Amino acid sequence: MNVQDMVVFRDAGSRTVDRYLMSHEGRVIAVRRHPAVLLTPVAVVVVGLVACALLSAAVGTAWVWWLWVVTLGYLMWKVLAWSIEFFLVTEHRVMVIRGVLNRTVAMMPLAKVTDIKLERSLTGRLLGYGEFVMESAGQKQALRNVKFMPYPEQLYLEVSSVIFGAEDASPD
Repeated sequence: MNVQDMVVFRDAGSRTVDRYLMSHEGRVIAVRRHPAVLLTPVAVVVVGLVACALLSAAVGTAWVWWLWVVTLGYLMWKVLAWSIEFFLVTEHRVMVIRGVLNRTVAMMPLAKVTDIKLERSLTGRLLGYGEFVMESAGQKQALRNVKFMPYPEQLYLEVSSVIFGAEDASPD
């Protein structure tokens, strides 16, 4: 037995996702949301930088820069939240795992999904993300809209094939 057989290196994403799987489930799809979800926090930091620079020049006090440190903290919090949030599809369920201090796991059984729709705004088309809208039979589900999905067309096809079954037969 060599060292590679004894030591298994796993990233934090695998540990985050695997903790919510049942013993008989395996991951089919596990992705983070598109980094475009961080555009608003980055814009807040940039606007805060400009505002603090103007205010510091006008007033002449250095304490104003502490306000910018607050916006940097906000950005770091959002980056941390993004890094541990996952969209997960198994053979049995669709889940979204989110939250830093308070974890939330929204789940829908695959058997309940009756329809899935891909929506892409102009910004989403330019930046490469989309939104999944999942319909289910019965009452309103906890997992209906999943925004900022990366590689939307490929993921849409993969999720659809898992939910509704893939046909391996060729059309010929």
